Amino acid sequence: MTPARLAAVKAALFILCLMPLARLAWLGWADGLGANPIEFISRHLGAWTLNFLLATLAVTPLRQLSGWHWLMRLRRMLGLFAFFYALLHFLAYVWLDQFFDWAAIARDIAKRPFITAGFAAFVLLLPLAATSNAAMLRRLGGRRWQRLHRSIYAIAVIGVAHYWWLVKKDFRLPLFYAVLLGALLGLRALRLSRERQRQLSAYSRSR
Repeated sequence: MTPARLAAVKAALFILCLMPLARLAWLGWADGLGANPIEFISRHLGAWTLNFLLATLAVTPLRQLSGWHWLMRLRRMLGLFAFFYALLHFLAYVWLDQFFDWAAIARDIAKRPFITAGFAAFVLLLPLAATSNAAMLRRLGGRRWQRLHRSIYAIAVIGVAHYWWLVKKDFRLPLFYAVLLGALLGLRALRLSRERQRQLSAYSRSR
């Protein structure tokens, strides 16, 4: 893909990534947030955090299946939008739900498992967002940077658990996220297994 086409794709993706927030703003303006607008806002932002997390994890398998190496150039943007929506989700809880009552928030984190999981996932996202630029990659070194950013898999697992524990009756959507995440983790495990087999074969031939 040419640099001009890649720039156009990135611009289009950037606009698409803002559409969930634009839709939320439109619904707020049109009084379409339902009977419990705070819950609607929080769940909308949380769902899109998961969507972007899983989309970020899906980039590598899609690149391997399609051979489109330019997809890797989109992963950073998707990851940063995952953090952006996670930050908005966190602010919706802290501001709209708890009104910055830090004592109540601390009690919530300690006593309610889905809040504990959500807070843990957000905290783990912070260093990933802070080190997402090329300067931090150079400063940390490739191996340390990769080890740090592999925590996105754990974050996604915690995020799905957070959503599962939040839902009380209809588990179809959390189950969909869990199955999709399981498939992505399975593809990663399969790729790592094949890489180890190739390395062992190469080592055996070299002896």
